[in-house]
Amino acid sequence: MSKGAATRQTILTHAAGLASQVGLTGLTIGGLADDLRLSKSGLFAHFRSKEALQVEVLEHAAARFTDQVVRPALQKRRGVPRMRALFERWLAWEQAEVLPGGCVFVAAASELDDRPGPVRDALVTLQRQWVDVLARSFRYGIEERQFRADADPEQFAQDLYGIMLAYHHHARLLADPLAERRARRAFRRLLEDARR
Repeated sequence: MSKGAATRQTILTHAAGLASQVGLTGLTIGGLADDLRLSKSGLFAHFRSKEALQVEVLEHAAARFTDQVVRPALQKRRGVPRMRALFERWLAWEQAEVLPGGCVFVAAASELDDRPGPVRDALVTLQRQWVDVLARSFRYGIEERQFRADADPEQFAQDLYGIMLAYHHHARLLADPLAERRARRAFRRLLEDARR
């Protein structure tokens, strides 16, 4: 990796962690340059605009999410083991120290839901891909006869992501010490219902 590419990765990793706390709209080229002790003009040369920086932060975070959550989970056996791995790895992602404010996608969703433009479009694409991974993984579990034949994969994916979003809200905003225990209980019930 060239020095320029390594610098860019360092910038994007730091920016993703910062965005988890201040949001994507809170990221500025000037603030990031100050944080990383880089010149504004040097940082501007990497990204050209705040909007381009925000999109690249999302893409960088998505690549890391794929490496840390999706790929390892998809190595698990189809059905219950894979759904458990997706849930557990998402929890670990949400709690990772490199994202002090939690999942950058969840943080970005609330700030961008009513703001049309390329950054929102990028986030919507990434979130649809994640929900599709959940639904597809559940569908494979139906094919393996680990879940009811009449179960709805899209409903399961929405319900599972709802548990994840509720966990984020209760753990981050409400500082509820029981948030993780309740999320795990809700996930177990969702799996049990899908297996009946």
